[in-house]
Amino acid sequence: MNKLLLTAAEAAAVLGVGRSTVYELMAAGQIESVRIGRSRRIPRAALVAYVDR
Repeated sequence: MNKLLLTAAEAAAVLGVGRSTVYELMAAGQIESVRIGRSRRIPRAALVAYVDR
């Protein structure tokens, strides 16, 4: 089963970039993220939408 929400490290592996790049993209609003407690998770659909743009 594929996860619906990914950590920054998992999203970075999917995109083939570094974890810090994922955090920069989230901060710039280019990748949507969800806050769960104190952590951030990235919906898999948000990665697909980013790549499609």
